[in-house]
Amino acid sequence: MSDENKTTSPPKRVHRPSRVSDRGEAPPTRNDKPGLQARQAAAKILGAVIDRKTSLDGMLDAQNGNPAYKDLNEADRALVRAILNSALRQLPRIEAMIGSLLQTPLPEGARALDHVLTVAAAQILYLDIPDHSAVDLAVEQAQTDPRNKRFASLVNAVLRRLSREKQHLIETIGESAPAIPAWFYKRLVDTYGFEQTQLIADAVLSPAAIDITVKSEAAAWAQRLNGRVLPTGSVRLAAFVGGVPALAGFEDGEWWVQDAAASIPARLFGALAGKRVIDLCAAPGGKTAQLAAAGAKVTALDQSASRLKRLDGNLSRLGLKAETLEINMADFHTDDLFDAALLDAPCSSTGTIRRHPDVLWTKDMKDIEKLALLQERLLRHALTLVRPGGLVVFSNCSLDKREGEEVTRRVLADGGCERVAVDPSAWPGLEDAITSEGEFRTTPAMIAPEDGFAGGLDGFYAVVLRRAA
Repeated sequence: MSDENKTTSPPKRVHRPSRVSDRGEAPPTRNDKPGLQARQAAAKILGAVIDRKTSLDGMLDAQNGNPAYKDLNEADRALVRAILNSALRQLPRIEAMIGSLLQTPLPEGARALDHVLTVAAAQILYLDIPDHSAVDLAVEQAQTDPRNKRFASLVNAVLRRLSREKQHLIETIGESAPAIPAWFYKRLVDTYGFEQTQLIADAVLSPAAIDITVKSEAAAWAQRLNGRVLPTGSVRLAAFVGGVPALAGFEDGEWWVQDAAASIPARLFGALAGKRVIDLCAAPGGKTAQLAAAGAKVTALDQSASRLKRLDGNLSRLGLKAETLEINMADFHTDDLFDAALLDAPCSSTGTIRRHPDVLWTKDMKDIEKLALLQERLLRHALTLVRPGGLVVFSNCSLDKREGEEVTRRVLADGGCERVAVDPSAWPGLEDAITSEGEFRTTPAMIAPEDGFAGGLDGFYAVVLRRAA
């Protein structure tokens, strides 16, 4: 479902000194101009992501998010989301195109102006919004901000030229510039090579499809919901109008939304009926539900009470059961060892940038290195919670091997566990996702589009380890 909204340019008004009308009402202020508050909110939130590395999801929360966002009606909130998603997905390209139109770079302290231009450019270049509306509101936005007022004519000139030349600029500058930041582009090239990096970079420009995990026959649900069965056993939905809860089977607890790649780790255990399994970083509960649906006796841990509450609610809707404990997994110890453990570890989330385009602007190499060390500590602890011969599946949604393969290699070097290689023949259609060592490594460039269905899936790493007897 698209977040794009159409707007129309309001008629120009003559601005007069504020006075009270004959009816006792104050005339509209400049901030009352239709659409202006939405653009102001978009620029503020974009600045928080880029300049202060603030997570986008938190700021777009309807209850606890950014005040400027919460003050908007739902239509304007949808517009803000569309602007931000487009701006963050295409930011290096937008910056390159705007830069080509400036005779001199913007002053160092003009970050607020930079965000005004980016918000307008995202609308002109990538959204179905009239160009003149985007330009007019950006100029108005500059004029109402004391920091940017002196640049209002510059905003007008640059954006009008961008509007006139946008097709040429997209073809000559935009499409030749990587759509991901330079630091991460280099990491991908070093890891996957230039050709695969280009495919990944292209894939993340498209929003993620909606995949669901079903409790019963996938083919039957694919037919019922106009979906497609993926190699993971997930069902991918075609584009539809309306909310997910309105679809058949949701209220009855027959399925749940879960990216196809995220469904892989829980499937790697094999038969689980009657086995005791611990899900160590469980919320929001998609993998917990998979384990319970497979017949396991599940204990699910999470350190967040609110996330556990959401997990419990999801399990209740699905008619599934698990013991849930509010605790940091690093603090959990037991003498009653489990048959298996699932560790979907905290990570940089760089594999989810189709649905979370802010990630590459809020994370950097220091975060990846710090998270890799955390994952290693958690994986070593996870191995102490399963019986000798028990299995641990270690996974995360990072594209960086420092958070996956390198962690596993260091833990294997201790000799307290062994890798259980995944058999590619058991995963028809995803053979290329299984490495020569028998580990899973998916990228957003995998799974081709087909007959109206989007392609791609999240970038994921997963490995099966067996504790030494």
